[in-house]
Amino acid sequence: MGLLDKEYNPGVALTTFDAIVNWAKRGSIWPLSFGIACCAIEMIITGSARFDMSRFGCEVFRATPRQADLMIVAGTVNHKMAKRLKLLYDQMPAHKKVLAMGSCAISGGPYVNTYNVVNGVDLLVPVDVYVPGCPPRPEALLDGIMKLQALIDKESLAYRTLVV
Repeated sequence: MGLLDKEYNPGVALTTFDAIVNWAKRGSIWPLSFGIACCAIEMIITGSARFDMSRFGCEVFRATPRQADLMIVAGTVNHKMAKRLKLLYDQMPAHKKVLAMGSCAISGGPYVNTYNVVNGVDLLVPVDVYVPGCPPRPEALLDGIMKLQALIDKESLAYRTLVV
Protein backbone atom coordinates (compact mmCIF):
# COMPACT_ATOMS: atom_id res chain seq x y z
CA MET A 1 0.00 0.00 0.00
CA GLY A 2 1.57 3.32 -1.08
CA LEU A 3 0.97 6.86 0.00
CA LEU A 4 -1.02 7.67 -3.12
CA ASP A 5 -3.50 4.79 -2.82
CA LYS A 6 -7.18 5.66 -2.76
CA GLU A 7 -7.71 3.75 0.46
CA TYR A 8 -7.35 6.09 3.46
CA ASN A 9 -6.24 4.95 6.89
CA PRO A 10 -7.32 7.46 9.58
CA GLY A 11 -4.94 5.94 12.17
CA VAL A 12 -1.82 7.03 10.29
CA ALA A 13 -0.27 10.47 10.54
CA LEU A 14 2.80 11.54 8.60
CA THR A 15 5.14 14.15 10.06
CA THR A 16 8.80 14.77 10.69
CA PHE A 17 10.76 14.12 13.85
CA ASP A 18 11.65 17.82 14.04
CA ALA A 19 7.95 18.75 14.00
CA ILE A 20 7.18 16.43 16.91
CA VAL A 21 10.15 17.59 19.00
CA ASN A 22 9.44 21.27 18.29
CA TRP A 23 5.75 20.80 19.14
CA ALA A 24 6.79 19.36 22.51
CA LYS A 25 9.34 22.12 23.17
CA ARG A 26 7.00 24.98 22.26
CA GLY A 27 4.23 23.59 24.46
CA SER A 28 6.37 23.17 27.57
CA ILE A 29 8.36 26.36 28.05
CA TRP A 30 9.43 26.77 31.67
CA PRO A 31 10.53 30.33 32.43
CA LEU A 32 13.08 31.23 35.06
CA SER A 33 11.86 33.83 37.52
CA PHE A 34 14.47 36.54 37.04
CA GLY A 35 12.76 39.86 37.66
CA ILE A 36 15.03 42.72 38.59
CA ALA A 37 12.98 45.93 38.43
CA CYS A 38 9.52 47.29 37.56
CA CYS A 39 9.19 45.01 34.50
CA ALA A 40 9.06 42.06 36.91
CA ILE A 41 5.63 43.24 38.11
CA GLU A 42 4.28 43.02 34.55
CA MET A 43 5.92 39.60 34.16
CA ILE A 44 4.22 38.36 37.33
CA ILE A 45 0.86 39.76 36.20
CA THR A 46 1.22 37.85 32.92
CA GLY A 47 1.18 34.63 34.93
CA SER A 48 -2.09 35.58 36.66
CA ALA A 49 -5.53 34.30 35.73
CA ARG A 50 -6.44 37.35 33.65
CA PHE A 51 -3.65 36.87 31.10
CA ASP A 52 -3.07 33.13 31.69
CA MET A 53 0.44 32.44 30.44
CA SER A 54 -0.20 28.73 30.94
CA ARG A 55 -2.29 28.50 27.77
CA PHE A 56 0.98 29.00 25.88
CA GLY A 57 2.75 26.23 27.78
CA CYS A 58 4.51 28.51 30.27
CA GLU A 59 2.97 26.84 33.28
CA VAL A 60 5.10 27.73 36.26
CA PHE A 61 7.93 30.16 36.89
CA ARG A 62 10.83 28.01 37.99
CA ALA A 63 13.00 29.07 40.92
CA THR A 64 16.09 27.20 39.78
CA PRO A 65 17.90 27.46 36.43
CA ARG A 66 18.31 23.70 36.20
CA GLN A 67 14.56 23.31 35.67
CA ALA A 68 14.06 26.28 33.31
CA ASP A 69 14.58 26.66 29.58
CA LEU A 70 13.53 30.31 29.15
CA MET A 71 15.18 33.22 30.94
CA ILE A 72 12.98 36.31 30.92
CA VAL A 73 15.29 39.19 31.83
CA ALA A 74 12.85 41.80 33.12
CA GLY A 75 14.45 45.02 34.25
CA THR A 76 17.69 46.91 34.67
CA VAL A 77 20.84 44.79 34.70
CA ASN A 78 23.73 46.44 36.50
CA HIS A 79 27.33 45.27 36.47
CA LYS A 80 27.01 43.79 39.95
CA MET A 81 24.16 41.53 38.74
CA ALA A 82 25.76 40.69 35.36
CA LYS A 83 28.01 37.96 36.73
CA ARG A 84 25.06 36.25 38.43
CA LEU A 85 22.91 36.51 35.30
CA LYS A 86 25.63 34.83 33.23
CA LEU A 87 26.03 32.13 35.89
CA LEU A 88 22.30 31.38 35.87
CA TYR A 89 22.30 31.26 32.06
CA ASP A 90 25.19 28.80 32.07
CA GLN A 91 23.34 26.55 34.55
CA MET A 92 20.27 26.24 32.33
CA PRO A 93 19.89 22.99 30.31
CA ALA A 94 20.67 22.73 26.59
CA HIS A 95 17.43 24.02 25.05
CA LYS A 96 17.72 27.51 26.53
CA LYS A 97 16.24 30.74 25.25
CA VAL A 98 16.45 34.34 26.48
CA LEU A 99 13.73 36.97 26.26
CA ALA A 100 14.75 40.57 27.04
CA MET A 101 11.78 42.44 28.48
CA GLY A 102 11.72 46.22 28.77
CA SER A 103 13.85 49.12 27.65
CA CYS A 104 16.32 48.68 30.50
CA ALA A 105 17.07 45.05 29.63
CA ILE A 106 17.27 45.77 25.90
CA SER A 107 19.45 48.90 25.87
CA GLY A 108 19.89 50.27 29.39
CA GLY A 109 16.72 52.37 29.18
CA PRO A 110 16.87 55.80 30.82
CA TYR A 111 20.06 54.69 32.60
CA VAL A 112 22.04 54.12 29.37
CA ASN A 113 25.74 54.99 29.56
CA THR A 114 25.75 55.29 33.34
CA TYR A 115 28.63 53.83 35.31
CA ASN A 116 26.80 50.81 36.74
CA VAL A 117 24.20 49.73 34.12
CA VAL A 118 24.80 47.16 31.38
CA ASN A 119 23.74 48.69 28.04
CA GLY A 120 21.72 45.67 26.95
CA VAL A 121 21.58 42.12 28.22
CA ASP A 122 22.68 40.92 24.77
CA LEU A 123 26.21 41.95 25.78
CA LEU A 124 26.10 39.14 28.37
CA VAL A 125 23.96 36.35 26.89
CA PRO A 126 22.48 35.72 23.42
CA VAL A 127 18.94 37.13 23.25
CA ASP A 128 16.30 35.42 21.09
CA VAL A 129 13.32 37.80 21.47
CA TYR A 130 13.10 41.46 22.48
CA VAL A 131 9.92 42.85 24.08
CA PRO A 132 10.16 46.68 24.06
CA GLY A 133 8.35 49.04 26.41
CA CYS A 134 8.78 50.79 29.71
CA PRO A 135 7.41 48.61 31.23
CA PRO A 136 5.85 46.44 28.53
CA ARG A 137 2.26 45.35 29.07
CA PRO A 138 1.44 41.68 29.73
CA GLU A 139 0.00 41.45 26.20
CA ALA A 140 3.42 42.42 24.83
CA LEU A 141 5.09 39.66 26.85
CA LEU A 142 2.55 37.14 25.54
CA ASP A 143 3.31 38.35 22.00
CA GLY A 144 7.02 37.85 22.70
CA ILE A 145 6.34 34.30 23.89
CA MET A 146 4.37 33.59 20.71
CA LYS A 147 7.31 34.94 18.66
CA LEU A 148 9.62 32.66 20.63
CA GLN A 149 7.35 29.71 19.87
CA ALA A 150 7.53 30.59 16.17
CA LEU A 151 11.34 30.50 16.43
CA ILE A 152 11.18 27.11 18.14
CA ASP A 153 9.00 25.77 15.30
CA LYS A 154 11.78 26.62 12.80
CA GLU A 155 14.52 24.75 14.69
CA SER A 156 16.01 21.57 13.30
CA LEU A 157 17.89 18.86 15.14
CA ALA A 158 19.89 18.04 12.01
CA TYR A 159 21.54 21.47 11.83
CA ARG A 160 22.07 22.06 15.53
CA THR A 161 25.55 23.19 16.54
CA LEU A 162 27.23 21.56 19.49
CA VAL A 163 28.75 23.75 22.18
CA VAL A 164 31.84 22.21 23.75
